[in-house]
Amino acid sequence: MTSGIRGPAVIDTGVFAARLTPSGSLLAARYRPLLAGRPAVISFVTVAELGYGARLAGWGPGKLRRLEYEIARAEIVWPGPHLVEAYASLRTWCVRTGHGLGQKEHEADRWVAAPAIWLRVPLVAHDRIFTNVKDLELLTKLGAANDGAEYEKAFREGSLEGWRASSSVS
Repeated sequence: MTSGIRGPAVIDTGVFAARLTPSGSLLAARYRPLLAGRPAVISFVTVAELGYGARLAGWGPGKLRRLEYEIARAEIVWPGPHLVEAYASLRTWCVRTGHGLGQKEHEADRWVAAPAIWLRVPLVAHDRIFTNVKDLELLTKLGAANDGAEYEKAFREGSLEGWRASSSVS
């Protein structure tokens, strides 16, 4: 295992959120080695998705404070001309090549990938939609030994969809 500081990485919403809920602990543990020593970078869309998921799940003040703390520890990439250009180029490439990331339902995913492409840093994600994307370095545990249905389930439970089930703790 690499020790010390490594370069930054953009963290997808599902991986970032996994450490915030009990149902995401397996996914969080699985990605801890990839994230150790890396400055966390998140897209503005991740901030919005996290806030939406927490409010929809009815998180109490304690859990909301923890969410705010975790977000504050990350570098947030806000929209600007360079990010917009990276996004437009990404979407154009996806649509022209028929990549699934070009589909309408992946709007937020494109805004998560665009900062990684613009900043030329890896994206840490547990979502196959990010595979084989031009100029995107994906760090994932998908496809690793023992990867299977249990990790897909952990991702779903650790992502925003799973927050409702774990919202009883505040």
